[in-house]
Amino acid sequence: MPKRKIVRIDEEKCNGCGLCVTPCAEGAIQIVDGKARVLREELCDGAGFCLPLCPQGALSLEEREAPAFDAQAAAVAAAQRPAGTEITCFKCGTGEQSSALIPVRIKGESLWVCTHCLPQLIHG
Repeated sequence: MPKRKIVRIDEEKCNGCGLCVTPCAEGAIQIVDGKARVLREELCDGAGFCLPLCPQGALSLEEREAPAFDAQAAAVAAAQRPAGTEITCFKCGTGEQSSALIPVRIKGESLWVCTHCLPQLIHG
């Protein structure tokens, strides 16, 4: 098995809030028995978009032996994503299909903001 970067979830820190599930476009992370888990390592691309959204700091990237990333399986999983799980801008509600979204931390919360609203957020 090749060595590559993959998401690691600290079960002790995870409170099962599920904020890491939606940004995982590949569907690698799911909530099982009240905790986030990487269910299929071959779906985790190691990009880490889920990391800054965890309020508990339970997610990290580690380099270890893992199955190679399977882009085709990830695309299939992404297409099967349940309705209503689209990421949206917390300011205007624009979805990820219409605009690029960026994770931000504001007042201790992990949120998503679109590129249209970002300048207003930065400059007031």
